[in-house]
Amino acid sequence: MSDLDRQVQFRQSLMKFELYLISLWLLFVLMIVVKIDFPVCFDSNCHYIGTLKLISTNALPAISIAMVIVIAICYFRFRYRTKSNVSLPVQVKKVEDLSYEHLTFLTTYIVPLICFNLDNVRYVIALFTLLVVIGQIYVKTDKFYANPTLAILGFRLYKLEVDGISKVLITTQRITESDKIVFTVIDEKFISGRKA
Repeated sequence: MSDLDRQVQFRQSLMKFELYLISLWLLFVLMIVVKIDFPVCFDSNCHYIGTLKLISTNALPAISIAMVIVIAICYFRFRYRTKSNVSLPVQVKKVEDLSYEHLTFLTTYIVPLICFNLDNVRYVIALFTLLVVIGQIYVKTDKFYANPTLAILGFRLYKLEVDGISKVLITTQRITESDKIVFTVIDEKFISGRKA
């Protein structure tokens, strides 16, 4: 394998992993809501508890906020890639809507994960280990596109036949047979694109 092939493969894996991270934003937001602990006091004897105490009691929400920021960067990178399509227009021969796959990921992984005991450090470590393992599985098995966050943001999934090859398209538009599309390759099976 040449250096160029390795670089292309690395970029494709990185894009898939970023799409997986984007799918986890709801989990991190829920972790912030469940674990954030800001003392509220309206008494005249109130005083500031100190930055160190505030950070130590809110370590998990701070990590979750950092992850939400990373996820936002990943989303804007993905959005930029979908708008900078460079292919020539191709005609769609066959279309199948795959948007139902978003719910599978949400109900199978995200909702049960928030039920972890987030007060116990061991469970938090187990949760993050599980997230890494699920991410590797999703990237290796090419299920990264089943992303509920993209569905919330208006993206749709289609299985297309283009030039005799079957591909999965991630787009914000409704695609029908005989539409012409331009696309960016995510990997040999997956593309992001829009109507030409």
